[in-house]
Amino acid sequence: MTGLLVRRALQGAVIVWLVATFTFALIAFAPGDVVDAKYSSERIPPATQIAIRHALCLDRGIAVRYACWLRSLGTGQLGWSEDAQRPVSEMLADAVPNTLLLMGLAIAGSFLLGIGAGVAQAWRPRGALDRGIGALSMFFYSMPDFWLALLVMYLFAYKLGWLPLTGTTDVVSFSSEDLGGRLLDRARHLVLPVGTLILLTSAGVARFQRSAMLDVLSQDFVRTARAKGLSERHVLLRHVLRNALLPVITLLGLALPALLGGAVIVERVFSWPGMGSLAALAVANRDYPVIMAVTVVSSVLVVTGSLLADLLYALADPRVRAR
Repeated sequence: MTGLLVRRALQGAVIVWLVATFTFALIAFAPGDVVDAKYSSERIPPATQIAIRHALCLDRGIAVRYACWLRSLGTGQLGWSEDAQRPVSEMLADAVPNTLLLMGLAIAGSFLLGIGAGVAQAWRPRGALDRGIGALSMFFYSMPDFWLALLVMYLFAYKLGWLPLTGTTDVVSFSSEDLGGRLLDRARHLVLPVGTLILLTSAGVARFQRSAMLDVLSQDFVRTARAKGLSERHVLLRHVLRNALLPVITLLGLALPALLGGAVIVERVFSWPGMGSLAALAVANRDYPVIMAVTVVSSVLVVTGSLLADLLYALADPRVRAR
């Protein structure tokens, strides 16, 4: 099992390097840069623009620029954001915890709700509950993420006024609240963005879980358990669910990149200061060091999610541990 994890970690490191290098090449050949976006005014002398490009290593060949980026990556600074006038590492230090909190809660909620819905559907296949949950899952699964985000914002924040519209905290009262009040305020701001991501992702998990449950229900050991006189509830939860969870674990490695893509839209809609909002703003301003840093961190998170899925699969399946 240790050898499996080491091989997966080495493969992940190579994947991160390839993704970062490919992204750097795309950016290097793209027209324009942050100097064009921010300092293209006629009031700024050309000599100043040349000096800024030289300081940012933008006036050299692609090989030298790649070496400059690798050096900044090795020092941990990840470059300098000319648009924000801050080291990129500091910007990520502010954004990454917010994205991890959002995605962590979304992944946990998505799999809990999706697995529960899949089990409920498999309990009485082709029944009223199965059809109802299936139709509801397909409704949310086919809905665009930005549309669902705007819909829940309009309904629960604007129309009913139950939850805050945007942001992570109440800028007026948060600093004066005690610990309990601050936690409650943060939780209220998390409900809409996390709920949106859960509804979008859990639908796919539910459909996959239902299919896996029905496949396991047709196997011989399930008929043997029933022949022993075990209750249907015991057979379904203790025998069928454990084996049906194995293919669902694979979804964990795929859920992280899907949530990262969805989080870009959701963070922008709810003004959540995470990596999605940071990346969208950097693209608009041609802030290429920030784009590169977000790409590297995102690829690391995706590889980590895949490695975690492999680890959980090995823990759940003794056959994998024996290899």
